[in-house]
Amino acid sequence: MADPSRLPVSIRTIPYRNAQVEIDYPQVWGLSNTLVEQTINLTIINQTNMIIREQLNNQVPGNTEMTGSYEIKNNQRSILSLTQYNYAYTPPAAHGITLLKALTFQVQTGKVYTLGELFKPGSNYMTRLNILIQAQIKERDVPLLDDDFKGISPDQDYYVADKSLVIFFQLYDLTPYVYGFPMFPISVYSLEDIVLEDGPLGIMLPGV
Repeated sequence: MADPSRLPVSIRTIPYRNAQVEIDYPQVWGLSNTLVEQTINLTIINQTNMIIREQLNNQVPGNTEMTGSYEIKNNQRSILSLTQYNYAYTPPAAHGITLLKALTFQVQTGKVYTLGELFKPGSNYMTRLNILIQAQIKERDVPLLDDDFKGISPDQDYYVADKSLVIFFQLYDLTPYVYGFPMFPISVYSLEDIVLEDGPLGIMLPGV
């Protein structure tokens, strides 16, 4: 019999609407621990509001139009990883700006994981990830704004997708606007020796 704690959690879409804003964000429901459920949903709402505020701060004053939605990237083995995107445009700007943010939860506890918390303490994960990303930049001929890749930050954006860690960068952080969001999928198997065994990446490995 399947362990119910490792099955996908139920997700519903919550719409937020006003005259110029159309945003859909996810909400978990049906968890046996209602406090954890509330914690997860509050975290998602807080990030949704944070993205809205950041977008408004980036825009010139005016009649800003905004749309947003989300994607579930992983919903298995007690790990929920999702992304939220938000596009804002204020006429007569040449183009709008899109933000992409992610959250990765342990759904039994409501814990949100930063990138560093996916790895064993002292594992020097940043150097390891930088080497793997640099190799992809070269292999895929990714056009950089600067001549050299400066590396990831400790709070780098990421999400978990099955047996992959996907590192991504915001618009203009690494590449020209037309390139979109640079994403670098990294197999969990290539990080197996440094991932935290009971963390989101370790849990995705076979036999866990």
